[in-house]
Amino acid sequence: MKPSKKLIFALLALVVSQASLAAPEQLDRVALQINEGIVLESEITNLIATVKANAQAAGQSLPSDTALRTQVIDRLIMTRLQLQMADRIGLHIGDLQLDQTIANIAKEQKMTVAQMQQKIEAEGQSFSQYREQLREEVTLGEIQRIQVQRRIQVSPQEIASLVKLIEEQGLKDVEFQIGHILIDVPSNPSGEQLDAASKRANIVLKRLKEGEDFRRTAIASSSGPKALEGGIWDYMNINEMPTLFAEVIRGSKKGDIIGPIKSGSGFHIIKIMDARGLETKELDEVRARHILLKPSPILSEDRAKAMLEQFAKQLRADDSKFAELAHQYSEDPGSSAKGGELGWADPNIYVPEFTQELKGLQPGEISEPFRTTHGWHIVQLEERRKTDATAQFNSNRAHQLIFRRKFNEELQSWLDEMRSEAYIEIFEPISKRG
Repeated sequence: MKPSKKLIFALLALVVSQASLAAPEQLDRVALQINEGIVLESEITNLIATVKANAQAAGQSLPSDTALRTQVIDRLIMTRLQLQMADRIGLHIGDLQLDQTIANIAKEQKMTVAQMQQKIEAEGQSFSQYREQLREEVTLGEIQRIQVQRRIQVSPQEIASLVKLIEEQGLKDVEFQIGHILIDVPSNPSGEQLDAASKRANIVLKRLKEGEDFRRTAIASSSGPKALEGGIWDYMNINEMPTLFAEVIRGSKKGDIIGPIKSGSGFHIIKIMDARGLETKELDEVRARHILLKPSPILSEDRAKAMLEQFAKQLRADDSKFAELAHQYSEDPGSSAKGGELGWADPNIYVPEFTQELKGLQPGEISEPFRTTHGWHIVQLEERRKTDATAQFNSNRAHQLIFRRKFNEELQSWLDEMRSEAYIEIFEPISKRG
């Protein structure tokens, strides 16, 4: 049963009634309905303008306005579906967590929050708009992590096989920047639909081999997850990338174009945009301990932060009570029984905010309270050391690589499932209707 459209008609009536009191001007309109939510034409227009501005700044050509609009609508649909899911499960990024994220970004850029705000506003964007865009990005990252992580299983056999490969390679990997174009096919396609998609894929491949710009072609033609980025995936080694990529790029070099490759989702064309070697380095490890408080209806964000501020002040005077406080208050089940001890680890295994805090601490120093997706923390850096890449490190790295590869694959499956179950209607402008 289709969702009621009363919300759409009510909004249109409100827009019309308000506009009637003003001078004649172009009215906004409902362009999409996504389940019970709507997307206005102005949102599409604004995103198209942003993509065009970014392309102009990068010297990148774009496809036709029609092709670009199709890709923008697709991106808005997928974004809105994920935000609706976040809302359904009660996932909301509060201002304190957002402030912490902004502070971390400013620190990474070696500037204060005030300096970063000045820079953003000098580029023509309001800081409040930047905050809300960042809130949306963090929300998308979190809902993806929550929904996709539980779908992934990494077996001991997979880890053992990859550890063996890593050891054979001597930890010398190559990272590839992949360009990807997907010519999709519908579920349970007919023979005619398969043939049509295959012909389109071969036409695209021919144009690319004749020198047509890959990014422009991807924006115009691809149904892949990176279409609006010109089909470009960030640098990945062969163990991190989706299986389909890994199976076809072995032995390939920069500039090679591979495809079309048929899969259940359609026909893929892959280009090796770049490749870079990685040098083996010593591993920097840290030994740290922390106390975690998780905000709840009983413990507010402000109260959790205030408690940790008091703990930090007390421990800076005498850190012999750290284990006692962690055992009594910390809500990290993996470390609270051990007095908050996390043991020796590569700091990059932690969530980004935790890693960033550790980088800024000297041995023995205790951090100020900071927010991560898990809650509010204080952390004490106990020691640093350099160590060779041990068997345990290889095992941890293998798990991470397999997890990341599967995450990319499962993320696309989850997005496809969510879209197939959603009610989506696209309303064409009146001028385009019959």
